[in-house]
Amino acid sequence: MAFGKWIGGFLGFAYGGPLGAILGFVFGSIFDAGLKSGNIRIETNNYNNREYDDYDNQRYQRQTNQQATEGQRNSFLLSLLVLAAYVMKADGKVMHSEMEVVRNFLRQNFGSSAQNQGEEILQKIFDYQKQVGSTQFKMQIQQACQQIAQNMDYSSRLQLISFLVAIAQADGNVATEEINAIREVAANLGISAADVNSMLNLRDSGNDLDAAYKVLGITKDATDDEVKAAYRKMALKHHPDKVATLGDDVKKAAEQKFKEINDAKDKIYKARGMK
Repeated sequence: MAFGKWIGGFLGFAYGGPLGAILGFVFGSIFDAGLKSGNIRIETNNYNNREYDDYDNQRYQRQTNQQATEGQRNSFLLSLLVLAAYVMKADGKVMHSEMEVVRNFLRQNFGSSAQNQGEEILQKIFDYQKQVGSTQFKMQIQQACQQIAQNMDYSSRLQLISFLVAIAQADGNVATEEINAIREVAANLGISAADVNSMLNLRDSGNDLDAAYKVLGITKDATDDEVKAAYRKMALKHHPDKVATLGDDVKKAAEQKFKEINDAKDKIYKARGMK
């Protein structure tokens, strides 16, 4: 199984700190089993110490830039899996239906290989949580969130929370403990409570005018100018171009979220007769 797509090249900021400690256990466990069976492959690029010509320098620079981009993406995906494991276990148990939701979520957003590998990583994170205990794991999650906040821009952190909300809501049965865990993670990531409330109401905004207002972070008492200003602010935060460096699949998910925000705006505009 080629986990090189997840960890090959640079891991980015996830390589060290509290997040790295969790992932070190995860990949250590995977390697211990995989290397014995010969199922783990990691592709690396080695450069000898020699003088490069212009072509070699350009190629090296392209590969270095590609590794840096992959490092950002891998750090994002691995952060998502660690935080998803925490949210899923918030009520003390992980249901088969919840795992099926995550499998479908990974496959739809990141592809079939990410589904299988992501599921294995999740299971190892659950093992780690059981080994260190819930109290210690919670402390590490708080520290990991602070690490993420220091190394990831606000729009990317918003997308992390958006994915966590989607996972929690996907089976239609969201435990209060999961919502509280999402709010806790968001606070430690430096995400405003208003932005979390907006994402929690996106799913219902298509049929519910009250939810549409909550998506934009305003009430029905807002003036038309305040509605427009709130939409512009929300659209700027969630614009898909802000997460383009994280890969086409992350951007595609952001585009869907952006569409939902626009749908909420359109519903309010129609109800008010605005243009």
